[in-house]
Amino acid sequence: MRSDGSCRWIGQVCQPVFDGGRFLGTRGSNRDITERKLAEEERERLIHSLEDALAKIRRLHGILPICASCKKIRDDEGYWNQLEAYIEEHSEAEFTHGLCPDCMKKLYGISLDEDGNYKRE
Repeated sequence: MRSDGSCRWIGQVCQPVFDGGRFLGTRGSNRDITERKLAEEERERLIHSLEDALAKIRRLHGILPICASCKKIRDDEGYWNQLEAYIEEHSEAEFTHGLCPDCMKKLYGISLDEDGNYKRE
């Protein structure tokens, strides 16, 4: 610990000193390795963050069991979830809702003309 109260990492190298086979003591040096240790900690934090992101990506990779009728997705525990809820929980995606032109026509009899204006059928 330093006089200002901060803690530092110290790397130490020591070796024995002999005189004619008789041990006299040790000789060594100390070096402040705080910056290296902080960089290692940051590296570990980044690795953990990337592993978490990769795990989220993997959750949305592969085969998702989806109901052919209501489009709910079965999770790993066997529960059926709304598509939007499942994807929001397993990714960074957020949803907004609207109606595509086909559904507008089917549900309300409204379609788009060539200029992109709504018209009733």
